[in-house]
Amino acid sequence: MAIEKCIAEFGIDDVIFEEGSIGRELFVVLDGKVDIAKIHGDTKTIIVRLGKGEFFGEMAVIDGSSRSASAIASAPNTRVMRINHARFVYLVSQQPAFALMIMDGLSKRLRASNAVTFRPANP
Repeated sequence: MAIEKCIAEFGIDDVIFEEGSIGRELFVVLDGKVDIAKIHGDTKTIIVRLGKGEFFGEMAVIDGSSRSASAIASAPNTRVMRINHARFVYLVSQQPAFALMIMDGLSKRLRASNAVTFRPANP
């Protein structure tokens, strides 16, 4: 597949994917910014804002589950590259550095989530 077919461009507030949707691909931010957010009615809670070189959507490409949050472009001319499941499996098997990058990102995100979720109890 030509690389151009894997690149998509979004404007501010364009939804890349919605929480609960099914997707077997991850995305890498090439330009711009992407908010990973939880949306409840009219309330949007931004979990993290990602920029150039960062990735998102990896949980769905790994385990096939539904999206745990929405991804929304937060800058004009935001460009992302889609990596589907087959290409992801190929990259992980052929490029150990890619696999380590994904594991490192997941580990950092889990630690950040734990720091927010599991705060020490006050005595």
